[in-house]
Amino acid sequence: MVKCSFCKETIEKGTGKIYVLKTGKLLHFCSSKCEKNMLKLKRKSRTTRWTKEYEEVKERGKK
Repeated sequence: MVKCSFCKETIEKGTGKIYVLKTGKLLHFCSSKCEKNMLKLKRKSRTTRWTKEYEEVKERGKK
């Protein structure tokens, strides 16, 4: 299973989008919400509250 490049959720086979950069790197997205936040709005997943990466960073800060 592939993980979303923005929110780190697992993507089921046959769903989601693949975006190819000019460098040849592949970005996998589970929804258009994740795609817009990363590419259009240029947000970081660490600062976006609904992502798994935000929760991980928050938990590390508590320790």
